[in-house]
Amino acid sequence: MDAIDLQLLDALQHDASQSNQALAERFGLSPATCLRRVRRLHEGGWIAREVALLDPQRVGALLTAVIEISLDRQDAAALDAFEARVVADEAVQQCYRVSPGPDFVLVATVRDMPGYQALAQRLFTTDANVRNVKAFFSVKRAKFDTRVPLPPVTPSEPSAVASSRDS
Repeated sequence: MDAIDLQLLDALQHDASQSNQALAERFGLSPATCLRRVRRLHEGGWIAREVALLDPQRVGALLTAVIEISLDRQDAAALDAFEARVVADEAVQQCYRVSPGPDFVLVATVRDMPGYQALAQRLFTTDANVRNVKAFFSVKRAKFDTRVPLPPVTPSEPSAVASSRDS
């Protein structure tokens, strides 16, 4: 992992639809070198996947809920079983095991309040191990970003661009 790899990751986080040719030109690489580097980043697990981010309102998903769940039993099997159920549900976009406080925090997007009620019925009401559910409903999304902060490229590293053009 060098400065160019970090710059490629940053560029792809901003817009993964950029062509290999555009990326190569932007970073002073040959197209073949750029393609090898991006493939290596994929194969090394640095890039988990590439997706299209949709506008929830345009597709009719108008209600986002942040949900705290506390379970009665927190043994490994109970936590794993609950987690497996919620991550399999299409409405759940994010699932976190947290501590202290509730056992899980979920982010779910549904069309409307009846959609949330159906989600609650599927995941919480029918589960005897769910002790408490606390839901917060978004009234405004001020920020939504999928980018992961990367270490800064230090001033001494740009020389790596010239030396690694054919890496």
